[in-house]
Amino acid sequence: MKKRRKRTLTVATCQFSVEPDIEQNCRQIIQQMRSAQKQGAEIAHFSECALSGYAGVDIPSTKSIDWELLTAATNEIRRQARSLKLWVLLGSTHRLSTGNKPHNSVYVIDSQGNIVERYDKRFCTGKNGKRPTFDLAHYSSGQRFTTFRVNKITCGILICFDYRFPELYRELKKRGVEVLFQSFHNARRTVVEDENYNIWKTIVPATMSCRAAENHFWVSANNSSTRLSRWASFVVRPDGLIVDRLKLHRPGVLMTQMDVGKTYFDAPGHWRPAAMAGQLHSGPAIEDPRSADPTCL
Repeated sequence: MKKRRKRTLTVATCQFSVEPDIEQNCRQIIQQMRSAQKQGAEIAHFSECALSGYAGVDIPSTKSIDWELLTAATNEIRRQARSLKLWVLLGSTHRLSTGNKPHNSVYVIDSQGNIVERYDKRFCTGKNGKRPTFDLAHYSSGQRFTTFRVNKITCGILICFDYRFPELYRELKKRGVEVLFQSFHNARRTVVEDENYNIWKTIVPATMSCRAAENHFWVSANNSSTRLSRWASFVVRPDGLIVDRLKLHRPGVLMTQMDVGKTYFDAPGHWRPAAMAGQLHSGPAIEDPRSADPTCL
């Protein structure tokens, strides 16, 4: 009997309070990178706009970003990644050409310090009318999927509001994704709301558990940890179980050894490939007039 080859990825899901200060954010990121590496991490995952700060939330707008400082800080994190031999998923802001709003992005930095990929948030919040609101007032939406491989494991990335669109996850599943990294920023109020109303603390973990289970992949979901954070960073395994989470409003590094070869309960597994190909039923199709007529008794 052929022995199953173990395929694992040791992930550090990182959270800290993202602030309107690139240098402070950079120090926090490097500190958590070092902590992650000491604990055996192969990849460190950071939240949405972790380095630059989030426009309209942490900072007034992207116009307030010191781009030279942001580039220097990014390069320092790349040097640290190379020194630590650690992959890093870095939430930040990616500048575009003059006249275009930047992207809200996650850089994929490999263990040699190279930027090998970048994911740009596809579903930015708000409305894109004559006066764009929320994200769309500050950012240009991305238009492509991003995957990369570590330890021969295919990984994908999404950002925050993308979680409301299951179509994205299905496409990543079709592209062979086994570990999904989702960077969030539910950490400051951007709209007037009742202080006692907090749907995010319920809907985000529930949705990510659903996304993991319906696509049968691991999920690392992190968040900024300001005192107004709605929920703490967590990890979901392929059967939808949240295996661990950090403490709310506290910086931390959550370590998880993700075994992508292990067998977890997968209720729709037998039918998923056919469903993704367009067969939206189980069992053979039948031709019967009593089946075709929805009004008969």
